[in-house]
Amino acid sequence: MATPQTRSGSGLGLAIATVVAVVAAVVFNTLSNRFPPGGQNVGQISNTILAGVLITPANYAFAIWGIIYLGLLAYAIYQFHPERRQEPQLQRVNKLLIAACVAQTIWIWLFSVQQFGWSIVAMLGILIPLIGIYLTLNIGLDRQQPTRGYRVSRLRRWMAHIPFSLYLSWIAVATIVNVASALYATNWGGWGISAVTWTVAMIVVAAVLAEVVIYQRGDVAFALVFVWALVAIAVRQSDIPAIRWMALIGAGVLVFWLLLVKRGWPKRLE
Repeated sequence: MATPQTRSGSGLGLAIATVVAVVAAVVFNTLSNRFPPGGQNVGQISNTILAGVLITPANYAFAIWGIIYLGLLAYAIYQFHPERRQEPQLQRVNKLLIAACVAQTIWIWLFSVQQFGWSIVAMLGILIPLIGIYLTLNIGLDRQQPTRGYRVSRLRRWMAHIPFSLYLSWIAVATIVNVASALYATNWGGWGISAVTWTVAMIVVAAVLAEVVIYQRGDVAFALVFVWALVAIAVRQSDIPAIRWMALIGAGVLVFWLLLVKRGWPKRLE
């Protein structure tokens, strides 16, 4: 069920730690942009040292972090309610979120000092807890598999499900970009395959990943983040037809697939 009825302790300490972790992550990210540890912030590094990474979205796409952080702050407030902080489900979510926030802070520092290889490890430290949160909250299943008894209030959907859908989706995209950036920084030859071909292949992989989640969960927020990222890739690489068109086609296919799934096709086997 989506909301366990049992309670587990007061949860006050964990709730406070969750608020501190979220606020600390937001503050550290903000300060690192103003006072980057390595002299250049993440955006500046992406536009200079890693300018040749063809799967990087246009600069405007990273404005989504503002929405993600607002969502995390909303969740931090939501989970602090005396009854909610006693829910075992939200307590598991809080532990995972704290781990993700710590890993994100480490990732920002590693990327800023250009430790791109190690930054992949930190990125996985964000991605894996977020996947755990997504599965713990059964995000999307209340609408995609209603006959199985998943029930979620509108408040929980907006204050917990949507924020984590956005966060996980963007980190999934960021992980692909991070790996590509680390390989680029090592002057990896791509086994003789051109950078454009590799980029097209990664776009296809990203689109297929999003399609699987859409089919299984019908998660609009998750899907739209991928559409946002693919369009931004097309904008940044507008002078490379193969990448531009593949990214736009991928975005279009995701929108079309989302509409089909939300209309009940293909039929699910429950």
